[in-house]
Amino acid sequence: MINIAIFVSGSGTNCENLIRYFKDSERVNCALVVSNKADAYALVRAEKLGVPTAVAPKPELNDPQVMMPLLQKYDIQFIVLAGFLPLVPNFLVDAFPRKIINIHPALLPKYGGKGMWGHHVHEAVKAAGETETGMTVHYVTPVCDSGEIIAQYRVALSPEDTADDIAAKEHLLEMEHFPRIVEQVINEIF
Repeated sequence: MINIAIFVSGSGTNCENLIRYFKDSERVNCALVVSNKADAYALVRAEKLGVPTAVAPKPELNDPQVMMPLLQKYDIQFIVLAGFLPLVPNFLVDAFPRKIINIHPALLPKYGGKGMWGHHVHEAVKAAGETETGMTVHYVTPVCDSGEIIAQYRVALSPEDTADDIAAKEHLLEMEHFPRIVEQVINEIF
């Protein structure tokens, strides 16, 4: 059984989707949900589904003496970022080489980097007049949104689409594809 940790910052729809997807898996166990925000609704979702949670604000997140024992306690072998906003500290990237993946709500390399998360991305896509958007799953490196792309899924946009419409279309791609891509990567590694 491969124990994964899901790192989150917000409402946790992708987190819940992952937990439900792997609920009866004989191969993958969602062992821990970590948030940098104590009030992240993702923690409530995880607790309702019986998954242990932990809060790691920036000082704790950046402290190997806090994070490594926490991940070891749950025998974490793989980390999934699902709407996690802080940069992952280098010591975690080093400890989990090619074993941390992230979902990004755009077709990287466009609309990535510092400040490009959530609605900021969808507004930028709208402002640029893009005819398509999508989601990207990529490996995490020390440089924000620059890791090797694992998978991308696209959806067409119309000029009438608002940023909210773009967000809704992109979110449907996440719900459909993200858990399967996580499973695929885990099966390739382990």
